[in-house]
Amino acid sequence: MSNETTSGTSSVPAPSLPWPAIGVALVLASLLLIPLGIGNAFVTHIFVTICLMAALSSAWNLVGGFAGQLSLGHATFYGIGAYTAVILVNLGITPWIGMFAGAGIAAIVGMAISYPCFRLKGPFFSLASIAFLEVFRVLTLHFSDFTGGATGKMIPLKLGWTWMVFRERWPSLLIIFGMLVAVLVVVWAVRRSRLGFYLIATRERESAAKAAGVKTVQVRLVAVAISSGLCAMLGTFHAMYLTFIEPSAMFSLTFSIQIAMFALIGGLGTVSGPLLGAVLLVPLTEWARASLGASALGLHGFVYGVVLLLAVLFMPNGIMGVLQKFRRAPHHDIDEDEKTTQTDSIKAPAQAATPPSPDREGIGRDVMRVQNLNKRFGGLHVTKNVNFTLREGEVLGLIGPNGAGKTTLFNMLSGFLTPNEGSVTVRGPDGGYHTPVNPADFAALGVGRTFQIVQPFAAMTVEENIMVGAFYRHHDEHDAREAARQTAWRMGLGPLLQDEARGLTIGGLKRLEVARVMAMEPRILLLDEVMAGINQTDVRRAIDLMLSIRDSGVSIIAIEHVMQAVMSLSDRVLVLAAGEVIAEGDPHEVVRDPHVIEAYLGKEFANAHR
Repeated sequence: MSNETTSGTSSVPAPSLPWPAIGVALVLASLLLIPLGIGNAFVTHIFVTICLMAALSSAWNLVGGFAGQLSLGHATFYGIGAYTAVILVNLGITPWIGMFAGAGIAAIVGMAISYPCFRLKGPFFSLASIAFLEVFRVLTLHFSDFTGGATGKMIPLKLGWTWMVFRERWPSLLIIFGMLVAVLVVVWAVRRSRLGFYLIATRERESAAKAAGVKTVQVRLVAVAISSGLCAMLGTFHAMYLTFIEPSAMFSLTFSIQIAMFALIGGLGTVSGPLLGAVLLVPLTEWARASLGASALGLHGFVYGVVLLLAVLFMPNGIMGVLQKFRRAPHHDIDEDEKTTQTDSIKAPAQAATPPSPDREGIGRDVMRVQNLNKRFGGLHVTKNVNFTLREGEVLGLIGPNGAGKTTLFNMLSGFLTPNEGSVTVRGPDGGYHTPVNPADFAALGVGRTFQIVQPFAAMTVEENIMVGAFYRHHDEHDAREAARQTAWRMGLGPLLQDEARGLTIGGLKRLEVARVMAMEPRILLLDEVMAGINQTDVRRAIDLMLSIRDSGVSIIAIEHVMQAVMSLSDRVLVLAAGEVIAEGDPHEVVRDPHVIEAYLGKEFANAHR
């Protein structure tokens, strides 16, 4: 697992540093060899508990860490797995089969209850997960003919590997250790896959993920299904290990919170964090229980609280966040200008580009048609009968005063808003015109966009940010990484590949967002004020970059207030004021139009200069 990355701290891949994988291997080996070497039943029980809690927390981490959905009801799936297996065991079916049946049921239930809950934000999702946990506890009490009700349900004491019940504890340790390793492998594979990148992108910036073609609800549901199934399988093991189950233990809120806490303390959204959290906390609480006995009932809750408080104060990114600081790649002492200069030679210079002209060579037929586009928010009419076309290889500048409706128009051109009237049609690769309805449809037709307020995936590196876009065309991780690197060098971000996105300047962040979109290989690029707030040197570089993108055949619609960029880039200019198109045509003619001057500077100024 040498390529492990964190989602809450630096996510710098380190294939040349094998010590993280060696460290994980040593921790896992100790979980097996220490109890087997000591041969004490109580010690073995502690290590069984460590493995169980680490596995449950790792499974939970797929939803709570990677997807960013803080579920506090994951014991629901653990309980489903336990009860399904016990019911089947009483019917004479081995738990090795029962665990897969429970996993299937838990996955279906998890997706069914999560789908409506994904509409909830912040603490409301957590509260909903707790509510469903209580619902299943009550259902278990109600259907007592199957579950045993409040009195619980005993497991037939059939000894042997077939029934997963043993006189000694070491066979159970072998089973749960194998399950822990399997869960870690699954989590590691997810993190390295397209699904893992999409989950973290969705957690960080859902709107930016949608613009990159990510079906955010779908990827979260996949994560829930995997997580729920794994928790159910672990619930099967624990039920057979305990030989007795009852509702308050199987559907326990306290147990759910413990599962989440191990990941939080170890490192939320990391592969190894939940394992380290369990290795730290479980022995502490078990030692306290054994040392103080009945005089300190509930002490484990106090221990958890103290450790959590210390972690929040001194290790906000968990144990893995601290470890990451020691293995983070050193930053080169290069300032922003030097970094960009190293890549200037691979970008087409502005002087070599064909100057803007509505009839210049390279402009083809229509690729987007906008007809009678209207959008209202209550009584406010934001856009009014907007009509225009965009041609292949053309740069269309979209200008207008603040509040003119430009960003609202962009949101309709990319599927983030649905117009009240009118349509947006896009020519697809098949040559026909299509009417997309959501961001995924627009992305499928080759429409990519940036945002007025830059939306990087802050917890990921520059390379990983661009990979989110590259995954749209390249499903294999290696291919996506290679495409991201090539795009980064073309965009002038090559030396910054392993830097965290949160550490870039505003100019670097804007280039990063363009790079992420370009990695999707779009046919139409929507740029929302990519030159706002950057210095003149970066403006010149950005113009060079846009011209090179244009010359590659990509059509561009650019919202821009920097007139230097508008005049240098645009083949045509569209002026929007109060939601209406008031002028369209050659940039040099449009900026002298009295109506345009009036919209920007007011009627008195326009009259004074006529």
